[in-house]
Amino acid sequence: MRKLPKLPSLLDRKIYKTGQTRGADDDVIYQNRVARNGTVLIPYTLWETCQFPPDSNTHFENGYICLISPEQYFKNPNIENELQSNNLILGENLLVFYQKRSDWLNFPPLADWQPATSRISPLNGQYVARIAATTATENGRKIALGYTTTGMKGAGIRLYEYSDKQTIEQCRLQLEAIFWLCYDAVKVMLACGMTDTDIQLRRSTVLRQAEQQDLLNYQRLKQSRIINDNHQTICPLCLDVLSAHGFMSRLMQAEGREVHDLTVTEINLFHIKELRYGQFNHKPYNLGWGHHHCNVVVKDSGIDETLQWMIRVIERNNQFLNSHGK
Repeated sequence: MRKLPKLPSLLDRKIYKTGQTRGADDDVIYQNRVARNGTVLIPYTLWETCQFPPDSNTHFENGYICLISPEQYFKNPNIENELQSNNLILGENLLVFYQKRSDWLNFPPLADWQPATSRISPLNGQYVARIAATTATENGRKIALGYTTTGMKGAGIRLYEYSDKQTIEQCRLQLEAIFWLCYDAVKVMLACGMTDTDIQLRRSTVLRQAEQQDLLNYQRLKQSRIINDNHQTICPLCLDVLSAHGFMSRLMQAEGREVHDLTVTEINLFHIKELRYGQFNHKPYNLGWGHHHCNVVVKDSGIDETLQWMIRVIERNNQFLNSHGK
């Protein structure tokens, strides 16, 4: 089979990165920008409801680590029986996770414990710590122990960001198909250096493959706020029609506040139902493309809650304007 013509690098990279987790710095326990099928970190408080991956899969593709707080571990007199009933073993698939300085002082690691250094069993340790520095107490230095080396930064990924490899590939295919539904996609790709022949070949192939895999159901895409009645790509929040230019152009910056290495484009990945614990929402028909600003407004609240908030804001402003004769 003939290899498909390449997309412009900026667009190709944008689609590829949809299969990666969000960024994370050294002050948190999470890995930075890795595949969504990586080792998941499951809070012990959510173990009952979140110990299995979505769609009746029997296991997470790259395993999991359950994280229990020091208080939960040390203050529960029945903890050993509780862990055993849940098939959890300290140092094998369970770690004590220190986040609060008070826990570090009140429930310190036992003398024979070591910071963990492996994401697969055995974990080569019993605990991990990420405690922020503070000037409020003496010796308030930052404490970062476990998963801090160059080749082993971060213990795993956020549970709600998980998606298996097959789903990641389906999402990438659907997201490219949605890009090709932009009203000016062909024109913009021509301007970016693709030939008309290459554009038609790639566009038709991607749309056909998406249809064959049931990823191009226009009715479902409309219901999910991803396209409009004319089958054109729209922003899920403001519902404005998207131009393919937004995928290729950097975000406008305020004068005097420019950042020379800005990599954010005007159009970004948009989760229709927000990522949250207890759900696995990185999946087909829940991903679209939207304005960077609209994404920032929605944050982790979700579209419905954000729209309700916006209605209240408009109502209060209308009342203000009416009361001041404006």
